[in-house]
Amino acid sequence: MDLMAHILVQGTQMLLVLALAPLLTGLVRKVKARLQRRRGASVFQPYRDLARLLRKEAVLAQNASWLFRVVPYLVFAATWVAAALVPTFATGLIFSWSADLIAITALIGSARFFLALAGMDVGTSFGGLGSSREVMISSLAEPAMIMIVFSLALVAHSTQLSTIASVMLAGVGLRVSLALALVALLMVAVAENGRIPVDNPSTHLELTMVHEAMVLEYSGRHLALIELAAQLKLLLFLSLVACVFVPWGLAPVGAGVAGMVLGMATYAGKLAVGALLLAVFETSIAKMRVFRVPDFLGAALMLGLLGTLLLFVSGIL
Repeated sequence: MDLMAHILVQGTQMLLVLALAPLLTGLVRKVKARLQRRRGASVFQPYRDLARLLRKEAVLAQNASWLFRVVPYLVFAATWVAAALVPTFATGLIFSWSADLIAITALIGSARFFLALAGMDVGTSFGGLGSSREVMISSLAEPAMIMIVFSLALVAHSTQLSTIASVMLAGVGLRVSLALALVALLMVAVAENGRIPVDNPSTHLELTMVHEAMVLEYSGRHLALIELAAQLKLLLFLSLVACVFVPWGLAPVGAGVAGMVLGMATYAGKLAVGALLLAVFETSIAKMRVFRVPDFLGAALMLGLLGTLLLFVSGIL
Protein backbone atom coordinates (compact mmCIF):
# COMPACT_ATOMS: atom_id res chain seq x y z
CA MET A 1 0.00 0.00 0.00
CA ASP A 2 2.89 2.34 0.80
CA LEU A 3 4.36 1.72 -2.64
CA MET A 4 1.02 2.44 -4.30
CA ALA A 5 0.65 5.64 -2.26
CA HIS A 6 4.15 6.81 -3.30
CA ILE A 7 3.42 6.05 -6.96
CA LEU A 8 0.10 7.90 -6.68
CA VAL A 9 1.80 11.00 -5.22
CA GLN A 10 4.54 10.91 -7.86
CA GLY A 11 1.95 10.54 -10.63
CA THR A 12 -0.01 13.44 -9.16
CA GLN A 13 3.08 15.62 -9.32
CA MET A 14 3.72 14.70 -12.97
CA LEU A 15 0.14 15.53 -13.92
CA LEU A 16 0.14 18.68 -11.76
CA VAL A 17 3.12 20.27 -13.53
CA LEU A 18 1.62 19.37 -16.90
CA ALA A 19 -1.72 20.93 -15.97
CA LEU A 20 -0.34 24.08 -14.36
CA ALA A 21 2.27 25.01 -17.00
CA PRO A 22 -0.17 26.65 -19.49
CA LEU A 23 -1.99 28.37 -16.61
CA LEU A 24 1.28 29.89 -15.39
CA THR A 25 2.04 31.27 -18.85
CA GLY A 26 -1.48 32.65 -19.13
CA LEU A 27 -1.18 34.31 -15.73
CA VAL A 28 2.10 36.02 -16.66
CA ARG A 29 0.55 37.33 -19.90
CA LYS A 30 -2.57 38.53 -18.07
CA VAL A 31 -0.63 40.40 -15.39
CA LYS A 32 1.62 42.00 -18.01
CA ALA A 33 -1.43 43.14 -19.96
CA ARG A 34 -3.03 44.66 -16.87
CA LEU A 35 0.22 46.43 -15.96
CA GLN A 36 0.24 47.90 -19.48
CA ARG A 37 -3.40 48.99 -19.04
CA ARG A 38 -4.72 46.41 -21.49
CA ARG A 39 -7.48 43.89 -20.82
CA GLY A 40 -5.45 40.99 -22.17
CA ALA A 41 -6.54 37.47 -22.98
CA SER A 42 -7.93 35.06 -20.42
CA VAL A 43 -5.47 33.15 -18.25
CA PHE A 44 -6.87 30.01 -19.91
CA GLN A 45 -5.98 31.17 -23.44
CA PRO A 46 -2.81 28.96 -23.60
CA TYR A 47 -5.05 25.88 -23.12
CA ARG A 48 -7.23 27.01 -26.05
CA ASP A 49 -4.13 27.67 -28.19
CA LEU A 50 -2.77 24.18 -27.48
CA ALA A 51 -6.14 22.58 -28.27
CA ARG A 52 -6.37 24.53 -31.54
CA LEU A 53 -2.86 23.46 -32.57
CA LEU A 54 -3.57 19.82 -31.74
CA ARG A 55 -6.61 19.87 -34.05
CA LYS A 56 -4.59 21.23 -36.99
CA GLU A 57 -2.63 19.16 -39.48
CA ALA A 58 1.14 19.19 -39.11
CA VAL A 59 2.64 20.63 -42.32
CA LEU A 60 6.20 19.50 -43.05
CA ALA A 61 8.79 20.88 -45.43
CA GLN A 62 9.72 18.60 -48.33
CA ASN A 63 13.34 18.35 -47.23
CA ALA A 64 12.53 17.74 -43.53
CA SER A 65 14.25 14.62 -42.23
CA TRP A 66 13.09 12.13 -39.59
CA LEU A 67 14.90 14.23 -36.99
CA PHE A 68 12.59 17.18 -37.64
CA ARG A 69 9.55 14.96 -36.91
CA VAL A 70 10.99 13.32 -33.78
CA VAL A 71 12.44 16.39 -32.05
CA PRO A 72 9.12 17.81 -30.72
CA TYR A 73 8.44 14.54 -28.88
CA LEU A 74 12.02 14.38 -27.53
CA VAL A 75 11.95 18.00 -26.34
CA PHE A 76 8.57 17.59 -24.68
CA ALA A 77 9.52 14.31 -22.96
CA ALA A 78 12.87 15.60 -21.64
CA THR A 79 11.34 18.83 -20.34
CA TRP A 80 8.37 17.07 -18.74
CA VAL A 81 10.62 14.59 -16.94
CA ALA A 82 12.88 17.40 -15.71
CA ALA A 83 9.90 19.43 -14.47
CA ALA A 84 8.38 16.38 -12.76
CA LEU A 85 11.63 15.66 -10.88
CA VAL A 86 11.64 19.00 -9.04
CA PRO A 87 9.83 18.69 -5.68
CA THR A 88 6.81 20.95 -6.01
CA PHE A 89 4.42 20.25 -3.13
CA ALA A 90 6.14 17.30 -1.37
CA THR A 91 9.62 15.95 -0.71
CA GLY A 92 10.86 12.39 -0.54
CA LEU A 93 8.85 11.17 -3.54
CA ILE A 94 9.54 7.73 -4.99
CA PHE A 95 11.72 9.19 -7.76
CA SER A 96 13.47 11.68 -5.47
CA TRP A 97 16.70 9.67 -5.77
CA SER A 98 16.81 10.71 -9.43
CA ALA A 99 15.87 14.37 -8.74
CA ASP A 100 19.46 15.42 -9.11
CA LEU A 101 20.33 18.97 -10.18
CA ILE A 102 22.97 17.71 -12.60
CA ALA A 103 20.48 15.29 -14.18
CA ILE A 104 17.92 18.07 -14.56
CA THR A 105 20.54 20.34 -16.15
CA ALA A 106 21.49 17.53 -18.54
CA LEU A 107 17.84 16.97 -19.53
CA ILE A 108 17.37 20.68 -20.27
CA GLY A 109 20.62 20.75 -22.25
CA SER A 110 19.59 17.67 -24.26
CA ALA A 111 16.25 19.24 -25.18
CA ARG A 112 18.03 22.41 -26.32
CA PHE A 113 20.56 20.39 -28.36
CA PHE A 114 17.87 18.54 -30.30
CA LEU A 115 15.84 21.71 -30.86
CA ALA A 116 18.91 23.46 -32.27
CA LEU A 117 19.48 20.51 -34.62
CA ALA A 118 15.86 20.67 -35.77
CA GLY A 119 16.19 24.41 -36.40
CA MET A 120 18.98 23.72 -38.89
CA ASP A 121 17.43 20.56 -40.37
CA VAL A 122 15.16 22.27 -42.92
CA GLY A 123 17.93 24.61 -44.05
CA THR A 124 16.12 27.94 -43.75
CA SER A 125 18.00 31.09 -42.80
CA PHE A 126 15.76 31.75 -39.78
CA GLY A 127 16.32 28.28 -38.37
CA GLY A 128 20.08 28.55 -38.65
CA LEU A 129 20.03 32.04 -37.15
CA GLY A 130 17.96 30.93 -34.16
CA SER A 131 20.02 27.79 -33.60
CA SER A 132 23.33 29.66 -33.64
CA ARG A 133 22.01 32.22 -31.15
CA GLU A 134 20.57 29.51 -28.93
CA VAL A 135 23.91 27.66 -28.84
CA MET A 136 25.71 30.92 -28.06
CA ILE A 137 23.39 31.54 -25.10
CA SER A 138 23.65 27.96 -23.85
CA SER A 139 27.47 28.06 -23.96
CA LEU A 140 27.32 30.60 -21.10
CA ALA A 141 24.09 29.60 -19.37
CA GLU A 142 25.11 25.97 -18.77
CA PRO A 143 28.46 26.78 -17.05
CA ALA A 144 26.64 29.34 -14.88
CA MET A 145 24.07 26.68 -13.96
CA ILE A 146 26.85 24.23 -13.06
CA MET A 147 28.43 26.86 -10.76
CA ILE A 148 25.06 27.30 -9.03
CA VAL A 149 24.80 23.53 -8.58
CA PHE A 150 28.28 23.47 -7.03
CA SER A 151 27.32 26.23 -4.57
CA LEU A 152 24.19 24.39 -3.45
CA ALA A 153 26.06 21.09 -3.25
CA LEU A 154 28.71 22.62 -0.97
CA VAL A 155 25.98 23.82 1.41
CA ALA A 156 23.78 20.71 1.42
CA HIS A 157 26.54 18.13 0.68
CA SER A 158 24.24 16.70 -1.97
CA THR A 159 22.86 17.55 -5.39
CA GLN A 160 19.50 15.89 -4.75
CA LEU A 161 16.74 18.46 -4.54
CA SER A 162 14.85 16.81 -1.66
CA THR A 163 18.03 16.87 0.45
CA ILE A 164 18.79 20.47 -0.51
CA ALA A 165 15.23 21.54 0.37
CA SER A 166 15.47 19.76 3.75
CA VAL A 167 18.80 21.45 4.55
CA MET A 168 17.44 24.87 3.56
CA LEU A 169 14.31 24.28 5.60
CA ALA A 170 16.38 23.32 8.64
CA GLY A 171 18.07 26.72 8.42
CA VAL A 172 21.49 27.55 7.04
CA GLY A 173 21.44 31.24 7.96
CA LEU A 174 22.01 34.20 5.71
CA ARG A 175 24.91 33.51 3.38
CA VAL A 176 26.44 35.76 0.77
CA SER A 177 27.17 32.77 -1.45
CA LEU A 178 23.50 31.70 -1.51
CA ALA A 179 22.41 35.24 -2.36
CA LEU A 180 24.87 35.23 -5.28
CA ALA A 181 23.61 31.81 -6.37
CA LEU A 182 19.98 33.03 -6.26
CA VAL A 183 20.73 36.08 -8.44
CA ALA A 184 22.71 33.91 -10.87
CA LEU A 185 19.88 31.34 -11.02
CA LEU A 186 17.32 34.06 -11.79
CA MET A 187 19.52 35.40 -14.60
CA VAL A 188 19.99 31.90 -16.04
CA ALA A 189 16.23 31.28 -15.78
CA VAL A 190 15.51 34.44 -17.78
CA ALA A 191 17.94 33.35 -20.50
CA GLU A 192 16.85 29.69 -20.59
CA ASN A 193 13.21 30.66 -21.01
CA GLY A 194 13.85 33.33 -23.62
CA ARG A 195 12.25 36.05 -21.51
CA ILE A 196 12.87 39.80 -21.54
CA PRO A 197 15.59 41.20 -21.56
CA VAL A 198 17.29 38.28 -23.35
CA ASP A 199 14.46 37.43 -25.77
CA ASN A 200 10.83 38.33 -26.28
CA PRO A 201 8.59 35.27 -26.84
CA SER A 202 5.68 37.41 -28.05
CA THR A 203 7.44 38.92 -31.08
CA HIS A 204 8.87 37.60 -34.35
CA LEU A 205 11.39 40.29 -35.18
CA GLU A 206 14.14 39.02 -37.44
CA LEU A 207 16.93 40.92 -35.71
CA THR A 208 16.12 39.83 -32.16
CA MET A 209 14.28 36.51 -31.99
CA VAL A 210 16.06 33.40 -30.78
CA HIS A 211 13.72 30.61 -29.71
CA GLU A 212 10.92 31.56 -32.09
CA ALA A 213 13.31 31.46 -35.08
CA MET A 214 14.08 27.79 -34.45
CA VAL A 215 10.44 26.71 -34.38
CA LEU A 216 9.06 28.80 -37.25
CA GLU A 217 8.76 25.74 -39.52
CA TYR A 218 6.71 23.74 -37.02
CA SER A 219 2.92 23.59 -37.07
CA GLY A 220 0.03 21.55 -35.73
CA ARG A 221 0.70 18.98 -33.03
CA HIS A 222 4.48 19.44 -33.36
CA LEU A 223 4.20 23.13 -32.50
CA ALA A 224 1.78 22.33 -29.67
CA LEU A 225 4.34 20.00 -28.07
CA ILE A 226 7.11 22.59 -28.41
CA GLU A 227 4.92 25.33 -26.93
CA LEU A 228 3.91 23.07 -24.04
CA ALA A 229 7.58 22.18 -23.45
CA ALA A 230 8.45 25.90 -23.27
CA GLN A 231 5.66 26.42 -20.72
CA LEU A 232 6.89 23.46 -18.70
CA LYS A 233 10.40 24.91 -18.74
CA LEU A 234 9.17 28.20 -17.24
CA LEU A 235 7.33 26.28 -14.53
CA LEU A 236 10.43 24.15 -13.93
CA PHE A 237 12.64 27.14 -13.13
CA LEU A 238 10.03 28.80 -10.91
CA SER A 239 9.60 25.47 -9.08
CA LEU A 240 13.38 25.17 -8.75
CA VAL A 241 13.66 28.62 -7.15
CA ALA A 242 10.72 27.84 -4.85
CA CYS A 243 12.10 24.42 -3.85
CA VAL A 244 15.64 25.57 -3.09
CA PHE A 245 15.26 29.12 -1.80
CA VAL A 246 11.64 29.15 -0.53
CA PRO A 247 11.15 25.54 0.68
CA TRP A 248 8.46 26.36 3.24
CA GLY A 249 5.18 24.51 2.86
CA LEU A 250 6.59 21.35 1.25
CA ALA A 251 4.81 18.26 2.58
CA PRO A 252 7.33 15.98 4.36
CA VAL A 253 7.67 12.24 3.80
CA GLY A 254 4.64 10.37 5.17
CA ALA A 255 2.40 13.42 5.31
CA GLY A 256 -1.28 12.65 5.04
CA VAL A 257 -3.84 13.94 2.59
CA ALA A 258 -4.21 17.20 4.52
CA GLY A 259 -0.45 17.81 4.36
CA MET A 260 -0.42 17.13 0.61
CA VAL A 261 -3.33 19.51 0.00
CA LEU A 262 -1.61 22.19 2.08
CA GLY A 263 1.58 21.64 0.09
CA MET A 264 -0.33 22.03 -3.20
CA ALA A 265 -1.97 25.25 -1.99
CA THR A 266 1.40 26.63 -0.90
CA TYR A 267 2.95 25.65 -4.23
CA ALA A 268 0.13 27.39 -6.13
CA GLY A 269 0.73 30.52 -4.06
CA LYS A 270 4.47 30.44 -4.82
CA LEU A 271 3.78 30.11 -8.56
CA ALA A 272 1.33 33.02 -8.45
CA VAL A 273 3.88 35.23 -6.67
CA GLY A 274 6.59 34.15 -9.14
CA ALA A 275 4.33 34.96 -12.10
CA LEU A 276 3.52 38.37 -10.64
CA LEU A 277 7.19 39.22 -10.04
CA LEU A 278 8.16 38.01 -13.54
CA ALA A 279 5.45 40.14 -15.15
CA VAL A 280 6.49 43.22 -13.17
CA PHE A 281 10.14 42.66 -14.09
CA GLU A 282 9.40 42.22 -17.80
CA THR A 283 7.17 45.28 -17.84
CA SER A 284 9.75 47.50 -16.22
CA ILE A 285 12.76 46.57 -18.37
CA ALA A 286 13.58 46.78 -22.08
CA LYS A 287 14.93 44.00 -24.24
CA MET A 288 18.68 44.15 -24.68
CA ARG A 289 20.52 43.76 -27.98
CA VAL A 290 21.70 40.29 -28.89
CA PHE A 291 25.39 41.16 -28.60
CA ARG A 292 24.80 42.28 -25.00
CA VAL A 293 23.50 38.82 -23.97
CA PRO A 294 27.02 37.36 -23.43
CA ASP A 295 27.73 40.19 -20.96
CA PHE A 296 24.49 39.41 -19.13
CA LEU A 297 25.22 35.69 -18.88
CA GLY A 298 28.89 36.33 -18.17
CA ALA A 299 27.78 38.25 -15.07
CA ALA A 300 25.65 35.24 -14.05
CA LEU A 301 28.65 32.95 -14.52
CA MET A 302 30.86 35.22 -12.41
CA LEU A 303 28.25 35.42 -9.64
CA GLY A 304 27.91 31.62 -9.56
CA LEU A 305 31.70 31.20 -9.57
CA LEU A 306 32.14 33.78 -6.81
CA GLY A 307 29.52 32.03 -4.66
CA THR A 308 31.28 28.69 -5.12
CA LEU A 309 34.69 30.16 -4.28
CA LEU A 310 33.35 31.86 -1.15
CA LEU A 311 31.94 28.56 0.11
CA PHE A 312 35.02 26.59 -0.89
CA VAL A 313 37.41 28.98 0.86
CA SER A 314 35.41 29.95 3.95
CA GLY A 315 32.76 27.24 4.26
CA ILE A 316 30.41 29.59 6.10
CA LEU A 317 29.92 32.70 3.93
